[in-house]
Amino acid sequence: MIRADLHIHTTYSSDASIPPKIIVDQLYAHPFIKAVAITDHNTVEGYYKVRELASAYQDILIIPGVEVSTIEGDLIVLGVAELPPRPWTVENVIDFAWERQALTIAAHPYREYGLGDLTKNYDVDAIEVLNGASQPHVNKLAENLAKEMGLPGVAGSDAHQVNELWTVYTEVQASSDIDEILKAIKKGLIRVASTEKSIHF
Repeated sequence: MIRADLHIHTTYSSDASIPPKIIVDQLYAHPFIKAVAITDHNTVEGYYKVRELASAYQDILIIPGVEVSTIEGDLIVLGVAELPPRPWTVENVIDFAWERQALTIAAHPYREYGLGDLTKNYDVDAIEVLNGASQPHVNKLAENLAKEMGLPGVAGSDAHQVNELWTVYTEVQASSDIDEILKAIKKGLIRVASTEKSIHF
């Protein structure tokens, strides 16, 4: 079993200020969250930098990912270290992910830049039901959407600043193998949780 924060931004996102080294240092020091998905906006450069810094440590895992600003709303892709080709429509990004055995997650569906009810029109793999930067009622709407669509619900802090890291996490019934983690998420072998740092108790 592994606990992972599946939505984190670095300084490679134009609206974020978290240095890659801080993520690695804090992940290494964290008592139980030992995996993180780097999901910068429309770039994978942050992932490569974090992975490079993390290579010195044995027991932490960096999952490749990206948060793509599609025409319809934000979509997280986990398991890829490259950008999909444009135009960035939800359907194109889902096709791109499917071809690479990657996962697509509707990010904060009921917040700004989320897909909202449009999510129901697409074949995404999971819904972000616990977003550390979203209000509880917005997360509740996302949770209801996941139930309605019969999809797994994941958690990510959506941290853009250092003090926002590790507020929520996804517990995955898998070893620290990225492919196994992605498969377990898709099968719903997961549970979302808040940490004591979270404002959403």
